[in-house]
Amino acid sequence: MRTLRRVSLPLAVLTALVGCSSSPRPAEPSVPPSGSSSSPFQPMPTPSTSRSPLKFNEVLHNELIGMLERDQAEGNGRPQADTAQQRTARLKEIIEKYGWPTFDLVGKDGENAAWAIAQHSDFDLDFQQDALELLREAVAHGQASPGNLAYLEDRVSVARGEPQTYGTQMRCGPDGPVPAAPIRDEAGVEQRRATAGLQPLATYLAEMAAICAQDQN
Repeated sequence: MRTLRRVSLPLAVLTALVGCSSSPRPAEPSVPPSGSSSSPFQPMPTPSTSRSPLKFNEVLHNELIGMLERDQAEGNGRPQADTAQQRTARLKEIIEKYGWPTFDLVGKDGENAAWAIAQHSDFDLDFQQDALELLREAVAHGQASPGNLAYLEDRVSVARGEPQTYGTQMRCGPDGPVPAAPIRDEAGVEQRRATAGLQPLATYLAEMAAICAQDQN
């Protein structure tokens, strides 16, 4: 029987990772369950996620969970033995060897951990773009969370100065949450969010408002 290290991703913790009013990076208060879109970015020359299913790798799963735990702890102001840059470098090594860490390879929580590290690699946009392509391929084969894809789609778009698709990237302004970048075809955002398995935008904004108010206290 394998013993897996499990980690939950609570709302407040992930928000702390990306900051709110004190940080130039967009805030994101929850781990999304789904999403999809298109992008012109070219992927890294890594193994394809469409190959035959990989055997579950418990060691790799636990390593990714540990990386996420340290990522969260650092986001909460607790210095760690490794830096965000070092965790990103390690994720690159993992991807070069295995491709995107899929459900089959590391489980849903391991895939989620890999996404969180990539999502927080704002200092390396090229890597985020590469990760986006690989994550999109994994989602197409049912091997990664479509919601994670939606969040990373928006993250990369905002970083490139382009409109976001799902409205996931928010900042805490003086009067509450505001989009970190305009939302493309805002009239259709609720349908896109529903298709991605994301909560309605109004519900999301209400959560963000509470987080922004807490952050300002």
